[in-house]
Amino acid sequence: MTKYNEEFKLMLVQEYLSGSLGYRAIAKKYGIGATPLRKWVRAYKEFGCNGLSVKKTKQFYSVQFKLDVLSYMKRTGASHQDTAIHFNLNDP
Repeated sequence: MTKYNEEFKLMLVQEYLSGSLGYRAIAKKYGIGATPLRKWVRAYKEFGCNGLSVKKTKQFYSVQFKLDVLSYMKRTGASHQDTAIHFNLNDP
């Protein structure tokens, strides 16, 4: 079970995107950290509602894929979030 459901995440993302409050103000209003909210907004912008969903089945990745991801991060200096987006992963 996840800590926050998709509806809650979407509500906060939409509130942020409406421009009424910033990350910190929304996070404080709902008693969460600003970091998860930033990740949710970024995932939503890149993948839409699918970026906020929790996978129902466990995904397995090959060793080569994992090495490619690590190589990309080392070569480009990309953050975990940027790397996840580059490889179409909604969760870093």
